[in-house]
Amino acid sequence: MKYYRLVLLAMVAGTLSAQSIARRVEGVRDGTVRMSFASRPDVCGNGRGNISTGTRGNWGKRNSEWEDECEHGPVRVAMDLAGGQIIAVRTYVGGRWKGAGDAVDIGLVGDAEAVAFLLDNAARGSGSGAREAIFPATIADSVIVWPRLLAIAKDDSRERGVRTQAVFWVSQAAGEKASEGLAQLAGDAAEDRDVRLQAVFAISQRRAEGVGMLINIARTSKDPEIRKQAIFWLGQSHDPRAIEFFEAILTRK
Repeated sequence: MKYYRLVLLAMVAGTLSAQSIARRVEGVRDGTVRMSFASRPDVCGNGRGNISTGTRGNWGKRNSEWEDECEHGPVRVAMDLAGGQIIAVRTYVGGRWKGAGDAVDIGLVGDAEAVAFLLDNAARGSGSGAREAIFPATIADSVIVWPRLLAIAKDDSRERGVRTQAVFWVSQAAGEKASEGLAQLAGDAAEDRDVRLQAVFAISQRRAEGVGMLINIARTSKDPEIRKQAIFWLGQSHDPRAIEFFEAILTRK
């Protein structure tokens, strides 16, 4: 009982902190708000907008005798507001802020609180500000984001661009459970076709586990465009199962 009470208190504290960020951001109304938070250990950047989520410096700023510096955090987010609404989000990793000027810097905030605030904006906002809020949430340290991203992807009341961004980042951030959700999303005829096509692409990024799901979609989808896209991505997989599937199609009487 004590354990669950502590978990509940932590959840409430996180919610209050996210609300605190929201109050400070909304208080600006028109202008720019900056905040920073810790990044995942596998994330680094050069402070100029180049961000790596894998091999150090994989944006290519290197040669045989020189490579760009890749700093492991923090994540730095600048949000432009108009009329109290976030209209644009810019994300950096590493480096340092220049003079604030008219910008409001709320400083270093907790990872969970930052993610809650950003994904709240993605779930409720619109336009570029909602779409661009998703990426920085995916690179925060020690926060599992795919359940909320999957919920956004499945929410047909959201803008198509926001949903397709959520689908793409689910494929990058999630494991097996999220992949199962993507397969369901791709096969749901009630969903917007563009969202389902993005789900097929996301599945294709899951490597070995995605091949089986793509084969199933190619076999069972009633939408010719969805089947075509699944077959296309199978062709990019270089997986023996894909070759066997193609042979079965071509030799079918």
